[in-house]
Amino acid sequence: MHFLSSMYGPLERVVVKRPEQAFRSQPYLDDQWRTFNYVSAPDFEEAIREYEEFLGILEAHVPEIDFLPEAEEAGLDSLYAHDPVKFTPEGAIILKSGKALRQPEARIYKEYLEGKGIPVIGELTGDAVSDGGDIVWLDDRTIAVGRGYRTNDEAIRQLRRITEPYVDEFIEVQLPHDRGEAECLHLMSFLSLVDRDLAVVHSPLMPVFLRQRLLERGVRLIEVPADEYDRLGCNVLALAPRHVVLPSGNPVTKAALEEAGATVHEYKGDEITFKGTGGPTCLTCPVVRGR
Repeated sequence: MHFLSSMYGPLERVVVKRPEQAFRSQPYLDDQWRTFNYVSAPDFEEAIREYEEFLGILEAHVPEIDFLPEAEEAGLDSLYAHDPVKFTPEGAIILKSGKALRQPEARIYKEYLEGKGIPVIGELTGDAVSDGGDIVWLDDRTIAVGRGYRTNDEAIRQLRRITEPYVDEFIEVQLPHDRGEAECLHLMSFLSLVDRDLAVVHSPLMPVFLRQRLLERGVRLIEVPADEYDRLGCNVLALAPRHVVLPSGNPVTKAALEEAGATVHEYKGDEITFKGTGGPTCLTCPVVRGR
């Protein structure tokens, strides 16, 4: 089994969570959406319909899909299966979210992976906090980690140690304040690798050194305009190199991807993406990718 060490290799196994298990019911949503800082209360039935459309895209391209169960300690954000864990070539690192409401998901995820026979090779401890959305493999031996409100210095120290056998370069990326501590800005909020030499970015939020580094590596940058960034247009999931999933309502980004030779699959994400600020990468935890 080859675990994830790129963001764009052919996706062979993924973990997801259905809205029925994360959202539970409309009364639960109506009670909890402010607590979890959603834009507004998602419509439960429409969220299920949207998710089935998204899941249909995954089922057509990903051979193995695992579903996280409902858990009493996990709330609305557990729909976004990417954040509690990150994979190395040898197995999973269990994280601890910088959003306190999400921290119980780490234990749930660890038990789930162990029950599936998927090795866990490390776990954040003590004061360390980090979300999977802040950790990006630029290639098989280069990892970038965002330092922001969701990932702190102690997490970066521990991640350096845990990933040392698997990386030639560990890049720390200082993230901007942007819209504040209550909002969710991850490194992956403005950077999605969709091939070895193609990335979708929102440059106004990118540190200059990181943008220059990508260009020096020969990565072509597809620029997402501000209005489409707000519609999660920068959150693009690679099913395989230049074969991607994008939330609908981002025509400029879609056209630029297609011009770069990408095949683009769209899904309606008003309830499951826009309201919770979590696009297709957030909705999926890639476990195994091919070469």
